[in-house]
Amino acid sequence: MELFEPAACTVDLARGVLDGAGGRYEKRLSDLAGLYEDEAAFAALLAVEDPVVYEVTDFRPSAHAGDLVFGMTRMAPGRVGREFFLTRGHLHARADRPEIYHGQSGRGLMLLESPAGETRTLSIGPGTIAYVPPFWIHRSVNLGDDHLVMVFCYPADAGQDYDVIARSGGMRHRVVAEGAGWALADNRGYRPRPPEAVAALLATAA
Repeated sequence: MELFEPAACTVDLARGVLDGAGGRYEKRLSDLAGLYEDEAAFAALLAVEDPVVYEVTDFRPSAHAGDLVFGMTRMAPGRVGREFFLTRGHLHARADRPEIYHGQSGRGLMLLESPAGETRTLSIGPGTIAYVPPFWIHRSVNLGDDHLVMVFCYPADAGQDYDVIARSGGMRHRVVAEGAGWALADNRGYRPRPPEAVAALLATAA
């Protein structure tokens, strides 16, 4: 067996990046078309600018089972209509793989959904470690006026399944502004997964 070389990366909190990570990608507002309920508000904002909603720097030493991927996400503040800026969200392609997020700065939450459509939320702020268990769909939401910066880590063979959300017309709930805070609102376009689809997801344990 070949041993991998140890490595170290540096958290640059001011820039919201992981120096030395190697991998980087960003998602602009235009990349998130169809995720927000208020299509008119989305189009109006996009007509003015196409901001970077979030960017990720990550370190991927390998895709082998037993290895880890880790990185940093930096999310901009903002809203589309009454909905806060969010990430695309995903379920791990190997659905029995977990993930952790460590809040560095800003204020946000993790929106989670079980295959059967149960919703949970976890607050994320500086010093918070949020645990996403196996089989939970999850996306990040920036609730604050500043960038939300988080470090994440998950098994290297987990992969991502983004289509699981699209097939249901989005997640069951939306995170919307309410007064000076936030609330969950029903997603009117949500389509519950049929029992056979839920069973298939839960049967993917290694």
